[in-house]
Amino acid sequence: QLQLVESGGGLVQPGGSLRLSCAASGFTLDSSAIGWFRQAPGKEREGVSCISSGGVGTRYADAVKGRFTISRENAKNTVSLQMNNLKPEDTAVYYCAVGRWRDCLSLSTAYFNSWGQGTQVTVSS
Repeated sequence: QLQLVESGGGLVQPGGSLRLSCAASGFTLDSSAIGWFRQAPGKEREGVSCISSGGVGTRYADAVKGRFTISRENAKNTVSLQMNNLKPEDTAVYYCAVGRWRDCLSLSTAYFNSWGQGTQVTVSS
C-alpha cells in the first residue's frame, strides 16, 4: 500500500521555524517529484513547494519564496520542508503528495496523488 506520512507540525510563534518531513512507505520516492501543499480553514488546498525526483529542480509559491526550503534525501526516502520566518497566514494543514516534475511547475493539486494525512502548522503568538 502506497502511503505518505507527514510529521513535524506544531505551534510556533510568528518569526519562528519548523521543519516538516514527508516519509514514504510501500514505495520509494526517488523516481517521483514530491509536492507540499497546505489547506487553511475555509480555503482550498494550495501548492506550496515541489522538488524533482533528483532534487535539482525546485519550485515555490510566491507566498513562501525566500522563507521555505524544500529538500530530499532519497537514501532515507524522505522529503523535508524547512519553514523559516513563519507568519500567521502560514497556519494550515500541510500535506505532501506524489507527482511529476512537469506537475510541479503549476503546483496544482489536480496532478498529485498518494496524499498523506497532513500535519497541522499553527503560527500564533
